[in-house]
Order: sequence, then C-alpha cells, then structure tokens
Amino acid sequence: IPQLGFGTIQQFDKQIEDNVAFALNNGYELIDTANRYGNEVEVGKGLKLSGLKREDYFLETKLGPTLYENDQAIDDTLKRLGVDYVDVMILHHPVNNYIYAYKMLEKAYKEGKIKAIGLSNFRVEQIQEILDQCEIPPMIMQVECHPYYPAEHVYDFCKEHHIQLQSWYPLGHGNKELLENETIVSLAKKYNKNAGQIILRWIYQEGVISLPKSTNEERMKGNIDIFDFELNEEEMKAMQALDTNKPSHN
Repeated sequence: IPQLGFGTIQQFDKQIEDNVAFALNNGYELIDTANRYGNEVEVGKGLKLSGLKREDYFLETKLGPTLYENDQAIDDTLKRLGVDYVDVMILHHPVNNYIYAYKMLEKAYKEGKIKAIGLSNFRVEQIQEILDQCEIPPMIMQVECHPYYPAEHVYDFCKEHHIQLQSWYPLGHGNKELLENETIVSLAKKYNKNAGQIILRWIYQEGVISLPKSTNEERMKGNIDIFDFELNEEEMKAMQALDTNKPSHN
C-alpha cells in the first residue's frame, strides 16, 4: 500500500474529477473516498480521466453506517466508482450493526470484490470485538492522527495486531495553530520545507499512512514531496511532545 494518499472529502463535481486525475499523474498512487462523501461517481470519472490502468493505483472507500445491513451496498459502491474491485473497503463508523457489515466485507473479500478490509474511528474494545468474531482480521485502521493528537489510543494495539494505521486530517484540518507551531516552523526552515511537509514526514516516519486533502494543485504536489529528507531521533521526539490529547473531532 502506498505510504501517502490523496483524500477527497468535501470535493465534488468536475473539481474532484480533475483533482483525482491530477493526483494520479503527479506522484500519488492512493485515492481515498467514502459513500458519505457523496462523490464516488466523480472519483470514478477522475480515475478514468487519469488514463491509468486499474492495477496502477490503489483505491479505497468507506461503507456508510446507514448501509451496514444492505447486502447490495458493496456492489452499488463498485458501480458508482466504475471499477470491478477496490483495494480496501472500510467501515466508516462503529455504529449500527457493524458486525453484520463486517461479515458483508468478508464475503466480498472472498469474492475478490475487495482486496483488504478496514475500519475507521473504532475504539480498541470495538476492534477487539471484531477480532473475536471475524474470519479475516482487519488490515487497515483509519483514525485522526496529527502532532496534536497522534492516535496513541489505538497505535500500540494496532501495531500489535498488524493493523496498518492511516491518518485522516493529518494536517489537523488546516489548524492554523498547528501549522504555525514553533517547533514545526523551525524544522520547516531547517529543511527548506513548509509546515505541512514536516507534519506529513513525521507521520510517515511514525509508520502511519497520511491522506492529506487539498484542492490546490501546488499544495497537492507539495504534500507528496516529503521523501527527500529525514527527521532525526531528537526531532521526532520534539514532534511527539506536541501531543495535546485533544482530537479535532469526537
């Protein structure tokens, strides 16, 4: 799985078609969307607009909680995206009948419609509930993760159970205070990068996949330009010390 992807939340119509195509033609190999974003059709058009073959990119989407007992939901999702399979399908929230929904994902996995199963926003005890009942363990866990809230509540558990963490809102949803943090700004000056690139590099070195979202082409290119420098151990610890244990979202 690519270690940095392009998030598509709050992007619609022709804009998202163009952004997805631009991302795939400018270094991104992972596209993330969701039923609840309401843009899967446009994401699918962007995939085709890119001109890439299906096997040349990694596609993931999230099943919405209102569809957790809808046996047609996965096929409908593939139809909206215009693909035969997705690389990851994720349960978006731990509400409603998520056990039934997980069994739907397992069935689709066996049928080759999805290549990996994921969760999003689940607490440790809820992940354990899935592990206790599943045939196929979850492989991805999507969660809020950035320097002010580094997912420490699930990090160790997921690492122990070989569940790859992904970060939504890795830049703190554009949190001005985070992007202007003194530690981050000083590192940006040292490495001739911007604050966002420092944050994304830190998340990458923590072993977490980032899914930054932008509608600006220059920022999109900048967000993936993080592989030509490395934070040292002291700098990683300084970034870890920024933890406020306060999420942006409940």
